[in-house]
Amino acid sequence: MKNRRDFLKSTGLIAASAVFSPHVLLKATQPQKTKLGIALVGLGYYSTDLIAPALLKTEHCELKGIVTGTPSKVEIWKNKYGLADKNIYDYNNYDQIANNPDIDIIYVILPPSMHREFTVRGAATGKHIFCEKPMAPSVADCQAMIDACNKNKVKLSIGYRCQHDPNLQQVMKVAKERPFGKPKMINSAAGYFDGRTTHWKQNKALGGGVMGDMGVYALQGARMAAGEEPISVIAQASTTRPEIYKEVEETMMFQLEFPSGARAACQSSFGINMNHLQVNYEKGWLKMEPQSGYGNNKGSMSDGTQINFPLASQQPKQLDEDALSIIEKKPMIVPGEEGLRDIRVVEAIYKSVKTGGLVKI
Repeated sequence: MKNRRDFLKSTGLIAASAVFSPHVLLKATQPQKTKLGIALVGLGYYSTDLIAPALLKTEHCELKGIVTGTPSKVEIWKNKYGLADKNIYDYNNYDQIANNPDIDIIYVILPPSMHREFTVRGAATGKHIFCEKPMAPSVADCQAMIDACNKNKVKLSIGYRCQHDPNLQQVMKVAKERPFGKPKMINSAAGYFDGRTTHWKQNKALGGGVMGDMGVYALQGARMAAGEEPISVIAQASTTRPEIYKEVEETMMFQLEFPSGARAACQSSFGINMNHLQVNYEKGWLKMEPQSGYGNNKGSMSDGTQINFPLASQQPKQLDEDALSIIEKKPMIVPGEEGLRDIRVVEAIYKSVKTGGLVKI
């Protein structure tokens, strides 16, 4: 009978242990689950009102743990979701998730300035990472997050729920197949009136400003509709409430140029309600309103085609599809590289605002 060392030799796991960290080796020897456990990092509005309820509707993942800096929330979440004491963490002992087999995925839902730290630390635990959008305040942060996940052999997905929506997937399909020819002019807008005055979205150090939230929906709409990456941008930032938006912009308007010659006019704001996409092609048009709601996005095309795939809520579909990508060892629909592509443009937008001119991307 072979002893344990002979077995490890014959399966190549000794060699693997010299390359991989212990948690990677442990993962390789564990049976694959059919339903993955998720720990939510940060228990603000999006976790509380949207992601946690969505996890009650999923087939391939479930809420198993939380990470919070607010002790008063712990009992509420434990009672509501039946969470075990051993699956409750704070920001100091967060790294101990490495030793918890109940948790397979860490979902980082914090202000953008914190995404890099908790993604890098999370990847080091050997758990897969879901991270809310925008990915991070800088391209350097995004690359560090991608590198950390690659190094630790874990998957990384950015929370662009719209790319899981069949209605927005139709926009991407038209961009790829070009039934109406090339796109010529795109108008993409995403905004709402935010009455808060002390939220992280008004705080520069936390990654605030409209481009740290709604702005990437306007940008995503244009990129999805064009089917290619922009090559230049010119932008203008403004505010109608300088007493609130002292450090960051309330509204951003930016124009993009694409390699094919297509142009996009994009608007995003915390002071204006707007949510639409219009694409004019060589031989037709596509319209969507809303384009980035949590559900019920819909539109039409110039040939009479209606874009109206029923989807009451994007979040359960996003969570299930991302979990299934892990289970089936398939590429993520929205990998870290997609988040980085947006932030490359966002950096150029801010540079244009600062210089007052056109910026090449």
